[in-house]
Amino acid sequence: MFLLKTPSVLPGFKTSLGLTVLCLSLLVVLPFAMMAVKAAEIGAGGFWQTITEPNVLAAVWLSLKMSFYAMLTNIVFGTLTAWVLVRYDFAGKSLVNALVDLPFALPTAVTGIALATLYSPQGWLGQWFPFKIAFTPVGIWIALVVVSLPFIVRAVQPVLEELSAEYEEAAATLGANRLTVFRRVLLPELMPALITGAGMMFARATGEYGSVIFIAGNIPMESEILPLIITGKLEQFDVQGASAVALFMLMISFAVLFLLNAAQWALSKRAGAKA
Repeated sequence: MFLLKTPSVLPGFKTSLGLTVLCLSLLVVLPFAMMAVKAAEIGAGGFWQTITEPNVLAAVWLSLKMSFYAMLTNIVFGTLTAWVLVRYDFAGKSLVNALVDLPFALPTAVTGIALATLYSPQGWLGQWFPFKIAFTPVGIWIALVVVSLPFIVRAVQPVLEELSAEYEEAAATLGANRLTVFRRVLLPELMPALITGAGMMFARATGEYGSVIFIAGNIPMESEILPLIITGKLEQFDVQGASAVALFMLMISFAVLFLLNAAQWALSKRAGAKA
């Protein structure tokens, strides 16, 4: 009685709901539950000891830090890319629009190998930099920026398409400069979409493996990412330890998504109150 208070004009609600719950249980809830059960086999003390190992903490900090930097980068350049695609018409626009989704289409290992080759000390771009990019945390940041760019662009693009340019023109005629137009007209409308895209991007970046493993260098305590810690424990047949680290990473991602969803809800509520 709590799921549907009024009769629906569409038939098959109970069947559809049952299939939805079944699919979510099999594909999402059950795997995470089994991971938690496996991690619980080592007990609370073993779980705490595993996640507080120096190399694990260093990998957690590196993954979170690089994911945060990539998120900030893509908020700027992803919004700019969406702005160009929506507000301007130019030759090759369809090609640029398709290139945005290329990180989704390519296998992550292909992306990682391409980036490692490009930014290696002998690569086409890496040889021109006075500092090393590939096999350092900087390379991790670049890989995360590349694979997560579509999340921001595709979250912001529909909002810009629905937001008429007349609002910006009206603000300009009233004397507002470009920064004021962006801050007072565009940003309040884009903020919920930016938070949604940033949340999905951050969650993806913290668990990214394929594109990062080839360019990270994987030096313990320096450029070793958290998914590599999990893979290393599995290779040592430490399934419980790998499950504990994976559960810890899941908890971090869930906490970040919860905070971002709470912020989005607060913004939506404020916008509804103003309306």
